[in-house]
Amino acid sequence: MEKGSVCVTGGTGYLASWLIERLLQHGYFVNTTVRSSSTSSGTKRDVTYLTNLPGASQRLKIFDADLNNPETFNEPIKGCIGVFHVAHPMDLGNKESTEVITEKIIKASLGILQACIDSKTVKKVVYTSSVSAVLFNGRKHTEAVDEECWSDVDYIRSNLEFGAWYHISKTLTEKAIIEFAEKQGLDLTTVLPSFIHGPFLGPKCPHSVHDVMAMIFGDTHMYGLLSRASFVHVDDVASAHIHIFEDPKAKGRYICSKIEVPIEELYKILSTRYPEYKIPSIDFMKSEDMEKMMYPSVSSKKLLDTGFQFKYGIEEMFDDAIDCCKRNNIL
Repeated sequence: MEKGSVCVTGGTGYLASWLIERLLQHGYFVNTTVRSSSTSSGTKRDVTYLTNLPGASQRLKIFDADLNNPETFNEPIKGCIGVFHVAHPMDLGNKESTEVITEKIIKASLGILQACIDSKTVKKVVYTSSVSAVLFNGRKHTEAVDEECWSDVDYIRSNLEFGAWYHISKTLTEKAIIEFAEKQGLDLTTVLPSFIHGPFLGPKCPHSVHDVMAMIFGDTHMYGLLSRASFVHVDDVASAHIHIFEDPKAKGRYICSKIEVPIEELYKILSTRYPEYKIPSIDFMKSEDMEKMMYPSVSSKKLLDTGFQFKYGIEEMFDDAIDCCKRNNIL
């Protein structure tokens, strides 16, 4: 069943590549963008994990496009009925200031939305935000947040060291594109996933998977992130994007998170399920330090109310991620 053409930005990324696979399975023609077909060393970028996907030879086209040059997205978006804007730099945290990064990302995202308008064919845009855009506003960890909430940039600057540039850029970019879309009459929805976990298509372990697997890898310095974290399987996130795109009644923001797990429970699950990894104890963590790293709970009620159903629990997320790491000789 052919459903028309859609564009996925940032096609070599963790979620984007999984989304491409699912869109092809759903019968879509897919245009996707990669930063460059060549790496900085001049070698050809490996995209075989995309071109080898079922249906890719007939229905996948790969375009070079760069967030620093938003006009490069015009061609891949031309003729598409929908755009999934997933691309977001993940490796700039130590290279540029938060202000410079955020300005670049907003400019690129608004350029992509303008290309959607100019195409005259794009009917809907789905933007991948993050629960980072709702979590950080001084609310206590005993409270819950939903799509009405926004993270406070000043709070992030004052209270968060790790990943502050990412949380700020995600928050301000989502605000900017929502405002732009409303002014221009563009149909835009945003999806806000929690920690995305599970298997991956590329040869490298994605950042979010590596962070979530801190216990398996023995990275005790990352334990604070897991004090009480929310998780969602990558396949569920991809399915949620398609569900939201295809639902004409879907409007606004949608938090996408399956489960919240305190670190004590996560340690118990993993040390029992995977004894071969000799997971470092959590006994060194002080309760007051853990509490500092706990943020409000997030609710996916709005997404579930559309009829969407999550398929995977925490065990499947780790099983799938570990199997994938083994296949790629990462574990």
